[in-house]
Amino acid sequence: MCSVADTAMSEQDFSAQDESAYRPLADRMRPQTLADYIGQQHITGEGKTLSRAIANQNLHSMVFWGPPGTGKTTLARIVANSVQANFISLSAVLSGVKDIREAIAQAQQWREQGESTILFVDEVHRFNKSQQDAFLPYVENGTIYFIGATTENPSFELNNALLSRVKTYVLKSLTVDDLETVVTRALEHDELLQQMDIVLDTGCARLLAEVADGDARRALNFLEIACDLAEPESETVDRRVITPSIIENVTAQSLRRFDKGGDIFYEQISALHKSVRGSNPDAALYWFCRMLDGGCDPIYIARRVVRMASEDIGNADPRGLHLALDAWNVYERLGSPEGELAIAQAIVYLASTAKSNAVYTAYKAAMSDARQTGSAEVPEHLRNAPTKLMKDLGYGRDYRYAHDEADAFAAGETYFPDSLGEREYYHPVERGLELKIREKLARLRQLNRQGKR
Repeated sequence: MCSVADTAMSEQDFSAQDESAYRPLADRMRPQTLADYIGQQHITGEGKTLSRAIANQNLHSMVFWGPPGTGKTTLARIVANSVQANFISLSAVLSGVKDIREAIAQAQQWREQGESTILFVDEVHRFNKSQQDAFLPYVENGTIYFIGATTENPSFELNNALLSRVKTYVLKSLTVDDLETVVTRALEHDELLQQMDIVLDTGCARLLAEVADGDARRALNFLEIACDLAEPESETVDRRVITPSIIENVTAQSLRRFDKGGDIFYEQISALHKSVRGSNPDAALYWFCRMLDGGCDPIYIARRVVRMASEDIGNADPRGLHLALDAWNVYERLGSPEGELAIAQAIVYLASTAKSNAVYTAYKAAMSDARQTGSAEVPEHLRNAPTKLMKDLGYGRDYRYAHDEADAFAAGETYFPDSLGEREYYHPVERGLELKIREKLARLRQLNRQGKR
């Protein structure tokens, strides 16, 4: 088996050059084998595609997509450690086309010697189209096995040509149990922490796991800082103890994962919208608070709440739209935190009231017809005739003024272009105010049919 070779291109492994150099705890605890890897059993468990590929030495190009601290880089290194391949690491944040060319040149040299190469690209979504295209011929001809790591949705951030040549593995946030194992293992196996003789108070490992928010790197960083603040167990014992108060101090300013503009942002606003649509005010409030806690601009949420009022409540309860607009206005007048309460009020109301997407569905159907019919002419009887010439041309002739008709309704009158014919887009639901609207429209449509006989 060839040794894993980290080339000094855009990313250097300083620990390989100087064993005495400081390495963060998260790096010191990086697993070297799949057996030591924690979490992601849905892709690394027995019989799964990735574990089978490693066991059979049958490598393929791949992309690891998941939140920070879930083990993407570690997994790439484990793959390289487990198969007969050299390992070149690039960071898309620091690298350019020149670095890619140098990496490919090195891989070609190894290939001539009969050796395989894994080219790992961290934050691959930061490479532009031309940079991503640079990998294609070498993935295609087998010069490299490509492994990319990204926190962003590959469907949006990677070229289709590159995506078609790799298998995408989705990594999930680590569970609290996983992170508790990470913390405990660090205390038991890291030489430096053992030299410091660090212990955790009861429940502190769980507490660190909970505040790490699914991120192993964050959990280990918190632990490392907490070790520096650990207090002697007693005057006669050198052992140092990490207490809950120390963890609280270390993690006090920790922000929840949010990533405005990224996948997590859109996942959470989607969860909020679907909770409102699903008539669950409690879940809707939870996602609203999650987004606020993560630093989302309340104005953005207020805008989306207005959208929900029209899309999912509509005419089943028109008061929802007024309340949503009022909440937006309150926030703009009062700011935080008073304004956020008004938005919460609107969210709870929308989630609790009658639902209808009839207007939304009708709007989309009408827009589709409008785009397909192009410049269908307005019927002459519907045209305005402010001049004599226009009247002489027949504009407005035979128009029936609805207020002069029985019940202010001109039964049988047509309002669509002649080339399009009659259409029915709006179908009110049998809920809320739309129940009455539905009954009225059914009666009017029946009168229309009778009036055209």
